[in-house]
Amino acid sequence: MAKSYKIAVIGGDGTGPEVTVEAVKVLKAAGEKFGFSLDMTEFDFGGERYKRTGELLPDSAIEELRGFDAILLGAIGHPDVAPGILEKGILLRARFELDQYINLRPVKLYPGVYTPIKDKGPDEIDYVVVRENTGDLYTGTGGFTMKGTKNEVAVQSAVYNRFQVDRALKYAFEYAKKYGKKARGKGPENTLALCGKTNVLTYVYDLWERAFHEMGQSQYPDIRRDYYHVDATCMWMVKNPEWFDVVVTGNMFGDIITDLGAMTQGGMGIAAGGNINPEGVSMFEPIGGSAPKYTGMGVINPLAAIAAGQMMIKELGEEKAADAIEKGIMHVTANKLKSLAAKRMGYSTSEVGDMVAEKTVE
Repeated sequence: MAKSYKIAVIGGDGTGPEVTVEAVKVLKAAGEKFGFSLDMTEFDFGGERYKRTGELLPDSAIEELRGFDAILLGAIGHPDVAPGILEKGILLRARFELDQYINLRPVKLYPGVYTPIKDKGPDEIDYVVVRENTGDLYTGTGGFTMKGTKNEVAVQSAVYNRFQVDRALKYAFEYAKKYGKKARGKGPENTLALCGKTNVLTYVYDLWERAFHEMGQSQYPDIRRDYYHVDATCMWMVKNPEWFDVVVTGNMFGDIITDLGAMTQGGMGIAAGGNINPEGVSMFEPIGGSAPKYTGMGVINPLAAIAAGQMMIKELGEEKAADAIEKGIMHVTANKLKSLAAKRMGYSTSEVGDMVAEKTVE
């Protein structure tokens, strides 16, 4: 009997529903070829619902989402809703309450895609960032005193406990062991690098560094361990991206360096990520925003959403199907698209989805 996966689909705002439709199209084509089915349930969480009802992500929705195998998200962000309301009320709440403690971000340059880094190509820009996703400055620990006065003080603290650090490191080491460069036949060894700032953040990243080496020495002696300060990481991501294999870091640094990585791989229109709970339900999304000015025009690039779907089924264990979708994306970037930019692809949003789907099932 064919496997079936229950998938929650949140199209969200702006062009989010349009790109999500193309991701679903490709996923269903892959399912038919590789022998699994997808039971999709759509939810309307986003700016329009918030404007209409004042509701963001109700408690009942969190409990309902726990019953799915995965969540596919389009985009969150509405021009009529103040920044931060939807992001905190939907995205961050889902990440925290569903304990999606890993943010997984492949930084991979596909053939035919422009990178601003001179003399670098797909062979050099191909690594993964494992970002801890529920701690750090994002916990909201802190506050104001004397707010609105000339003596106002604002404090927001980076907070981690050993449990959070250890489970993020465990995921990163296991990922490097299974998918590192040696495992993919692209290097002599699998390497995990810790990105931190031990010379300034002498408490938080002292904890990370000690835990990193203790776990590596005791449980993963065959994985090479590197360490980079976050500022050096940013430099080397531009100068020598080929040095990186798998990088693990905290929430704030991960947020920053993955956006830099996205620009080196062709921009936000091609980047995808996963908010992962290895023991629960995970959520996958394109990294770019909702692009409301292009809503309904059929000109937005759906490849990041399709790549998010590819990551989702890979996490669910359908690796052959995931590999086929990625090859389909690479075929389209290398041979079809004139540009990744909206209105300049040379094809409509749905035509790009069709081309990836057709190549996936060849």
